[in-house]
Amino acid sequence: MQAALFENNVFLVAQHMMQFAVTGKAAAPMPERISPWGIYDVFKVAADEQIFLAVVSDTQWALFCQAFGFADLLADASLATNNLRCAARGWLLPALRERLAGQRAADIAAVFEAAGLPFAPITRPEQLMDDPHLLATGGLAPLTLPDGRVTHVALLPLTLGGERLGVRQNPPRLGEHSAALLRELGYRDADIAALIDAQVVGVEAL
Repeated sequence: MQAALFENNVFLVAQHMMQFAVTGKAAAPMPERISPWGIYDVFKVAADEQIFLAVVSDTQWALFCQAFGFADLLADASLATNNLRCAARGWLLPALRERLAGQRAADIAAVFEAAGLPFAPITRPEQLMDDPHLLATGGLAPLTLPDGRVTHVALLPLTLGGERLGVRQNPPRLGEHSAALLRELGYRDADIAALIDAQVVGVEAL
């Protein structure tokens, strides 16, 4: 089994490659691209958090409006279909951002989860250490830092024989492998001891 990172990312833009092949027109950058869905965007909400929300069908639009009590939007004939909501993105998204701005991302996520609507939290790297998905799928492994603290490290996103490639070893403590490395370089134990005594090389403090 093998996984290629570059080819994996190329696959994510394959539709834009084919768009160019068929139409001769290159895809616009993400901020400028015309969205095929009325609501498919990142929202900044309370506590300076962010969350990605998607409402891509007419059924989802009804569920979304009902879940958040947006009866006026649901009754608005100019928003009745996805195409109409796409055309209204210029005012609809700012209006939704204003309505959702005071809510916490976790509360919005709970409503979307209950309604069966697509969403994704926007997570900073430091928040991934206890991410439920990574913990459930084995994407994180315990790692002991040189100062003795235990943390988590992300594993390669692939399996071999159904198993994740685990942590081979923890980061070394200062001087932990000095003697072993010198032996690999051909130094005898007496020479290593002399270098240590002369403080030419450091070894792990016991």
